[in-house]
Amino acid sequence: MSVLAVATALSVVVAALACLPAVRSHVPRIPYISSPPLRDLPGPPSEHWFYGNLKQSDEDETPTWHGWLKTYGKVFKVHGPVGSALLIPTDFRALAHILSQATDYRRPERFRYILGKLLGPGLLTVEGDQHKQQRRIVNPAFGPAQMRDITSIYVEKSVELRDRWSELLSSSQASTEASPVSFAGFADDEPNVTIEVFGWLKKMTFDVIGLAGFNYDFHALNTALPPTELEQALRTLLAVVEPGASILVVLQTLFPIARWIPTRRARRIDAALETLRRIGGTLLEAGKDVERELKDVAKESTGGNGRDVLSLLVKANMASDGGTMTDAEVLAQIPTFLIAGRDTTSNAVSWALYELARHVPAQDLLRASLPPPPAEGVTMEFLNELVQLDWVVREVIRLHPPVPATSRVATRADVIPTAEEWVDAHGCRRSGIPVAAGDEILIPTFLLNHSPAIWGPDALEFKPERWREVPEAARAIPGVWGNTLTFLSGPRACIGHRFAVLEMKALLYTLVRAFRFTMAVPEEAVRAKSFIQPSPHLREKMKDGPQLPLQVSAAA
Repeated sequence: MSVLAVATALSVVVAALACLPAVRSHVPRIPYISSPPLRDLPGPPSEHWFYGNLKQSDEDETPTWHGWLKTYGKVFKVHGPVGSALLIPTDFRALAHILSQATDYRRPERFRYILGKLLGPGLLTVEGDQHKQQRRIVNPAFGPAQMRDITSIYVEKSVELRDRWSELLSSSQASTEASPVSFAGFADDEPNVTIEVFGWLKKMTFDVIGLAGFNYDFHALNTALPPTELEQALRTLLAVVEPGASILVVLQTLFPIARWIPTRRARRIDAALETLRRIGGTLLEAGKDVERELKDVAKESTGGNGRDVLSLLVKANMASDGGTMTDAEVLAQIPTFLIAGRDTTSNAVSWALYELARHVPAQDLLRASLPPPPAEGVTMEFLNELVQLDWVVREVIRLHPPVPATSRVATRADVIPTAEEWVDAHGCRRSGIPVAAGDEILIPTFLLNHSPAIWGPDALEFKPERWREVPEAARAIPGVWGNTLTFLSGPRACIGHRFAVLEMKALLYTLVRAFRFTMAVPEEAVRAKSFIQPSPHLREKMKDGPQLPLQVSAAA
């Protein structure tokens, strides 16, 4: 028998013995940071001593991750920073268990540290009973009745954005000096202008979240006005969660001792937070005064001061008989809503316009399906009845989830149930995934949203018509909306998913009816750059930050 044959036979025996729990616990292992249960998971070898597989996956995200899924199965691991390992489950039963057990599976401490520095004790950072209490008080502000009331804000700001773009188009037609730079094969015959739509959409969503969140108009769409003090403070905070973090920031998230190092960045954050607390405190006290006056005259809150989230939050908090939030907790919701709501929608609508510019027939079909606004104005019910628009929004959110992945940490040892068996690193078939306290889990939303096993061989293609009949496999996805995991599920599902979807619909309804969008650069020039929320970038201008130039002309 050859040496190779002997080695093969021995490896089969060792692998078989390793499948026995009593033997597996005594097999010597190379020590590293991850727990014994995670060491039994299959997965790609680490590519870097510090970053693990993170840089490898960021370079070409979708093919890399799908390659891992195909190679290692529905349960595998990847290497994180400094030798750590992350469990990657794509089994629906496992995901439902993790997301439903919010006490046993919490957000990582470093995540709470990063956002806690910016937001304070808000919904995105608190855990346990504190989160349950905040969620109970905040929930009504994001219910269907509230969304119905603030639809007019979405529509008003969408129309304002439409008018600004119309002005740019008119100026371009009137002046040859303002004519857009054309790229071979992408210029249209009709008058058009190249607009960097991403920046404009950020301005629009900033205005919306200000008005809908706490009755404060930033007037960001009015570029003739200087930014307000509150807007400048919030931009400082928002810049912290965008790409470009230094190595010190990475070290501070991983190693608490590094957080004592004073930095210029920390001083800027502290100054911005002080501005936010001062102005937010004024808004909060004004809301309390309004609520007290309304109680004095025994009538319900109506009108502008009553439809924003902060006003409703103050009302619910003052009326609560099951525990209330402190002023610090209420104030923490303001930047929470801004960070969670501004880039989420601006990114999603940017990707929607990108896909529609790439697929002009789909854009024309959508435009043809959009009727004129009714006499009573555009309402929530009107937007939700537009079937083709709903399909486009669902397809965009599937292909381009605003948050492509989220993390959880096991707080205790557990065996996560699975719907199907999986094969571990020793070749053994397993049922259930054992985890130890402290094990980190990465929930790959984008991987499920792009899975050919769920959506078919054309899973990576933009096809709104696929929503005519939801694939059977997608019906089992444990998501709170749209047969995807984009907005998660369970106690920590995205509380603002109705807000985001309705705002997307209002924007697309208004813009697609008014304009025709085509590519201003080759399709392959646009790349998603991931951090917390993946934004469109130009491959040759990555250092210039997020941008999406499109050619815009008047719709026929």
